[in-house]
Amino acid sequence: MAAGSTTGGVGDRARRMGRKADDSDRIDHVVRFGMVVYGVVHLVIAWLAIQIAFGDQKQNASSSGALHEIASQPFGAVAVWLVALGMLVLVAWRLLEAVTGHRDEDGAELARKRAVSVLKAVLYGAIGISALRVAVGEGSKGGTDSTTAKLMDLPAGQWIVGLVGLGIIGYGLNQVRIAWTEKFRKHLTAEGKRGGDGTAYVWFGKVGYAAKGVAVGVVGTLFLYAAVTHEAKKSGGLDQALQEIRQQAFGPYLLVAVGLGIGSYGLFCFARARHLDR
Repeated sequence: MAAGSTTGGVGDRARRMGRKADDSDRIDHVVRFGMVVYGVVHLVIAWLAIQIAFGDQKQNASSSGALHEIASQPFGAVAVWLVALGMLVLVAWRLLEAVTGHRDEDGAELARKRAVSVLKAVLYGAIGISALRVAVGEGSKGGTDSTTAKLMDLPAGQWIVGLVGLGIIGYGLNQVRIAWTEKFRKHLTAEGKRGGDGTAYVWFGKVGYAAKGVAVGVVGTLFLYAAVTHEAKKSGGLDQALQEIRQQAFGPYLLVAVGLGIGSYGLFCFARARHLDR
């Protein structure tokens, strides 16, 4: 009993410390920094996508491509290190949120929201690790076909890749749902939703989430196609998805629209940083 009480007491103290950290103004400051960095990454991706739309096939419009583009600029090495720091800050925030956040929820909804927080931490972590690799000169602009090929070689590999594709499509559809329902408004303070600026911020969110949903949905479709055809090279990340959009009828115009939409998401990240409501 004593050991159990001690363990429970330690756990309770850890949760109280986590809640105190989550409520801290310092956390707000570091989250704002992370959101600004995330916005910059999306603006660079948008710029690369628009370049692809106008015929520059050498560009890689993905988070990795954006990081290489940032690194190639004056003071780019410092900027990439800041991106890595910003993404790792967001990872820490989301993990803290998964452990101590969503206190108004319980049951299945609490479990779902905590799982979403963990998934977002994984997403930010992937960009952060990519930034670290670019910063130390080990990053690659390569695609995802080698990873998909490894999955294909596993028992039931095609099913695994297909399920990954369905999961990605589901995430993309959820982004579109967020755009349609304007659920993203909860991330802005009341001040950030008022007046002309507030209207602009909301439109950045609507267009940005919708564009991200479309782009991510195409990525998921490529994974599904790879699973059906058993060709790993048919899968791909964001860069290949945007290239696929360009090859469709009116593709360059569609790609410009998607690029502008992704840029709008970047601007919404700036608005969220300024009017943060966690």
